Parts: sequence; C-alpha cells; structure tokens
Amino acid sequence: MTREFAFIDALRAIAVDPAARGLADDAAVLEIGDERLVLTMDTLVESVHFLPGDPPEDVAWKLVAVNASDLAAKGAAPLGCLKSHALGEDDWDRAFLAGLERACRHFAMPLLGGDTVRMPAGSARSFSLTALGLGPTECLVPSRSGAQAGDLVWVSGTLGDSGLGLDLLSSGRDVQSTDAAWLADRYRRPMPEPALGVALAPLVTAMMDVSDGLLVDARRMAVASAVAITLSADEVPLSPALVSTAGDGLDQRIAAMTAGDDYVLLFTAPAVNSAYIRAAAASAGSHVHLIGTVDKGEGVALEWNGAPTPLPERLGYQH
Repeated sequence: MTREFAFIDALRAIAVDPAARGLADDAAVLEIGDERLVLTMDTLVESVHFLPGDPPEDVAWKLVAVNASDLAAKGAAPLGCLKSHALGEDDWDRAFLAGLERACRHFAMPLLGGDTVRMPAGSARSFSLTALGLGPTECLVPSRSGAQAGDLVWVSGTLGDSGLGLDLLSSGRDVQSTDAAWLADRYRRPMPEPALGVALAPLVTAMMDVSDGLLVDARRMAVASAVAITLSADEVPLSPALVSTAGDGLDQRIAAMTAGDDYVLLFTAPAVNSAYIRAAAASAGSHVHLIGTVDKGEGVALEWNGAPTPLPERLGYQH
C-alpha cells in the first residue's frame, strides 16, 4: 500500500460511520440534532507542501487556508480549529504564530486548542490543523457524488497561478516583478472563499475544492457521481499574470489544469440555476466560470476549441 489511494481504500474498512462519507469527500459531516458539524483536517510537510525557505507566516496562512477551502466545498461556515505543531527554532515559531493569528482572523476560524510535539533534530517541519464548520441546514451538505447528466460544470477563481508560482520559486527565478510576485503569493497564500461555498450550496448538485489539479479532481467527481465530465480547455479561466508570464495556448492551459494548489471551487448544477449561481457569486464578491458539461458515461474528457483533445498522461498531483 505505497500509494495514497490504496491506503485510503484500506482505511474505508475502519471508517464505517455514515459521518465519514466513505472517505470519498473533502470532509466528514456529523449530524447532531438539527445541526450538521463539518470536520476536516490537513497536514503540511516541509519540502512536500511548502518550500524550506518559505516564510513561516506564509506556512501558517497556508495551513489555515487549505482547511478553510475544504469547509467552503461543503458550504460550511467556519466555527474554529485545532492545531498540532512540531516545535522548532523560537524565532521561526514566533513568526509562524503571528501568521497563524492573521489567518485565523481572516477566515473567522478561531483557534480552540491542539497539541505541541518536539521533533528529532533535522526532521522536516510538519503541521496539522483540524477545522470545524457549521454545514447548511436548508439543503444537503454538498458532496462529490451528486453530479447528474445534463448539469453544467463551473469553477471559481483562476487556475494554475499557484503552480506557476511554485515553478518560479523552485527554479530560483526572480520574483520581484509585479506578475511574478503575485503568482508566488498565490502559492504561498491561497485565498479560498468559505462565503462563496455557503452561497452556492443550495444551488449545486456536487461541489469540491481543487487541490490536486482541475483534471484529476474533475475525474474524482465524475467517478464518485458515476457520470462523464467534459471540460473545455479554452473556457478555463487564467489570470492576466499567468498569461503574461507563461502565455495562453493549449499547453499552458493543460499545465494550469494539472498544477494543483488552486483551492478554488469545482461544482456542478442544472442549467436553470445559472443566473442564480452568478448572482450568488456576485453577492459573495466572487467570480465563477462555466467550463464544461456533465453527461451519461464515465470519467473525464477534454475539448479544445470545440474538438476533443487527448488528456495528458499526468492529470494532477498524487502523493
């Protein structure tokens, strides 16, 4: 069981409570009376999820943000979080805590408790955070498995910015220009939108966040929903900074769709909900983009300028 998916499949034999959702979703949903408590946990590991030279304030921000993204995908309003911290150098930890405070305040996710541990000398830094949110009560808590033939496929925000930012930082290229600095900031400081998830929840049939890449996450949604999802590469939203830095052709768009770390929302909804979706996004101060369709069948397919185009060999990030 060397791969993530195989290990998760083995865990499903243990996680049999309905709240676990078969370990096939972004979060657990625990029903307590009329309330729905949404729980999620993410871990960041140095040199896997962040670069060794990343500022500690940014590492703390990212830790909170990736959990806020999972809550957003369930239409859940943040309630609080629990933090596990591997102690390191005092100055680094002090800066981390300053970033943690800012992130918790920004995402309205107060720190409620947690744990501290001492790591062996030379170990990679590792941090975990468990986030709790209050799920919607006027509708089902969105899952990955509700997409239906005839639905339209939407995404919020722009794709590929974080991946290109990581490439710039990893290659040692200068990130002092306005566009490069903005892209690097998208990698280090994701900006998920819990308020958008709350606004969209009553309108969608399925919703998840894009963390490992649009193509691989769309395939996960298609498999969970037992449908076929077709994405139009030419409709995938790209930021001006990405286009200015990398260009805007099919290769650049596929790179954006497979990079990961976007933490935007991928969701499906009936066509009749389109006007309501745009209005809900506007009310949350956000933008959404129509990028594909749902049909009978299975898996994910890609089009470019209206014609089928082959999928890349690698659809996204895997541990």
